[in-house]
Amino acid sequence: MKKIRSGGGWPAVLYALRKGREAGGFWKLWKAMRSKNVCKTCALGMGGQRGGMVNEAGHFPEVCKKSLQAMVADMQGAIAPDFWQQHTPESLQQLSPKELESCGRLSQPVLFTAEQRRFQPISWEDALARIVTKLRELSAEQTFWYFSGRSSNEAGFLLQMFARIYGTNNINNCSYYCHQASGVGLASATGSGTATIVLDDLEHADCVFVIGGNPASNHPRLMRTLMQVRRRGGDVVVINPIVETGLVKFSVPSDVRSLLFGSRIASLVVQPHIGGDLALLTGIAKQIVEMDAHDKTFLDSYCHGWPELAAQLKTTSWDEIVEKSGVDREQINAIADRYARAKNVVFSWTMGITHHAHGVQNVQAIANLACLRGMIGRSGAGLMPIRGHSNVQGIGSVGVTPKLKETLFERLQNHFGVELPTTKGRDTMDCMEGAASGELKFGFCLGGNLYGSNPDANYAQQALENLDMAVYLNTTLNTGHAFGLARETIILPVLARDEEPQPTTQESMFNLVRMSDGGPQRLPGLKSEVEIIATIAQRVLGNSDANGQSPVDWQSLRQTGQIRTAIAKIVPGFEKIATIDSTKEEFQIGGRTFHEPQFATADGRAHLHAHRLPNLRGTGEKELRLMTIRSEGQFNTVVYENHDLYRNVESRDVVLIHPDDIVRLNLDTSKPVAVHGPAGTLPGVRLHPFPEIRPGNAAMYFPEANVLVSREVDPKSKTPAFKGAVIRLEGE
Repeated sequence: MKKIRSGGGWPAVLYALRKGREAGGFWKLWKAMRSKNVCKTCALGMGGQRGGMVNEAGHFPEVCKKSLQAMVADMQGAIAPDFWQQHTPESLQQLSPKELESCGRLSQPVLFTAEQRRFQPISWEDALARIVTKLRELSAEQTFWYFSGRSSNEAGFLLQMFARIYGTNNINNCSYYCHQASGVGLASATGSGTATIVLDDLEHADCVFVIGGNPASNHPRLMRTLMQVRRRGGDVVVINPIVETGLVKFSVPSDVRSLLFGSRIASLVVQPHIGGDLALLTGIAKQIVEMDAHDKTFLDSYCHGWPELAAQLKTTSWDEIVEKSGVDREQINAIADRYARAKNVVFSWTMGITHHAHGVQNVQAIANLACLRGMIGRSGAGLMPIRGHSNVQGIGSVGVTPKLKETLFERLQNHFGVELPTTKGRDTMDCMEGAASGELKFGFCLGGNLYGSNPDANYAQQALENLDMAVYLNTTLNTGHAFGLARETIILPVLARDEEPQPTTQESMFNLVRMSDGGPQRLPGLKSEVEIIATIAQRVLGNSDANGQSPVDWQSLRQTGQIRTAIAKIVPGFEKIATIDSTKEEFQIGGRTFHEPQFATADGRAHLHAHRLPNLRGTGEKELRLMTIRSEGQFNTVVYENHDLYRNVESRDVVLIHPDDIVRLNLDTSKPVAVHGPAGTLPGVRLHPFPEIRPGNAAMYFPEANVLVSREVDPKSKTPAFKGAVIRLEGE
């Protein structure tokens, strides 16, 4: 495989042409991409009423490989009628994530039972009747409800409302396994769990920190913005244990100059050890204070907790910071120097920050840094978690969380005249443990891949197999359909966003609510998520709640416009969604973007947090620190390409390891190894010498490496520690 020296560029253009052929012609793919629907992949904000391939600022063309991959997957033909006779679950388990995705679109409900040990097509009536019967048999507290961030606000709101009226708060979404630490950390600092900026603020920044992320692979449209920061003479500071090719140089296809000559992205790359972020962030803050570059007026006037943070920074020694971060004083000073001279700074991060047992503290430390120089609460500066799924933020906003905020809880009760449960509810990991123990009997998954998203894959399989029934709503097959089989498993095929018969809405990571028009159905026999949810709710509850109280007209809630009317009255900040059908006005949610130093906390101040530094794991002579990573041809658990173009890796059954560690551990690169992790062992893994990773650390692909990762979670966010697992390699 030829080494790629730059991300994007002509390979990306040629890839787009190839995907066009797969979709039945480039013009066909072009029309699909230009439809007025929000992008199906990340939450950066492409599409909506501005039309496809247009960002929130109106720039065209804005498109990336992730968008094309997701669209082409939904443009596949239907799974062949004889597929289910030819494939047992055991044979499906032998297929890779890419092979499962490429089997075609799900086009009819299918049923697996433990007695028959295989899937068989069934009618919609039979599928829905089985689900309704099971829900009537069980108590509500024996069920859990899991939501993907790819669904609409309408579907998310309707399903969480049904589950609560049914009687449970066991309601959670995929953010618990990705950015929940961001939400919790940000809420503790600013009072709001989302980005403090809008897209336009990025256009005025002269320094952007990219911490623990690889947007060149996972959020490619952000690369145009980073290119422009550098062109304005600004800095892009990259903090990551791996030097990522696309963050060093990227050729933006929509910019002729960049396409022809490439664009330098990172002005400084610093490689901490996996798990060393909190120590590094603390070191940068300490240096800023020692340089007297902090904004004392801002800290005194607009922040709470400055004396405590100042004392903690003073007493934390440089020796401890250097040892626990793996970054020397000279590099820390270089970061602080760039920060100190910048006028408008944006801090961005992804799961390299959140996937730790101290993920919330990592986010709080980033907020501390922003507050130190007053880089929050004004235009052109602030905090930006780079979110994955295109509507993961919206799903949370409309109530997909175990415990509703008090205002939303009261409004939901009053609007529908129902009494909602007040139990604590279970987060995602707690639901898996409840399934394993037998306390939970039924799981309903609105999209996504719950099995593939879990650490400790063997445990996840056993937990899901212990359920009486699992229901999956999906467009294509994934590993959860092969491994996450309850005693009775039903897969319901659903319409993709651009096939919906009615408009739906989504929320970008910049707190902008956008509208998708839907479009023509590509395959017969599919239903929308809203129709399925409303039908099940009506049959389970009738037109009243579990206590026979005031009626809920589930029939009318098959109309997404009716759901938006309810959302407007119930969810704070969503008032304009009631008229979005007629106005087509995409709106910003109030109280989240902070262009003035007035925050959403109880006292109106930003809250600072002092931390003790955790010890680095994996200090043994034969140990390595592991982080699970996504490839350039992947989106979350969905794998579109087995090779990883930018890292020059041909397949996914590898461990990326520095050549120095190969020598230190006396390993033979011609022979496979067994990788031993906290949760299990993965045999037959090939060594991939990878000079771009910091020695002492290793990387393996998610979700294949999940078998190694333990179920340890951040105690505050309940986010699993997919980064920082200690592994040992043993020759086979």
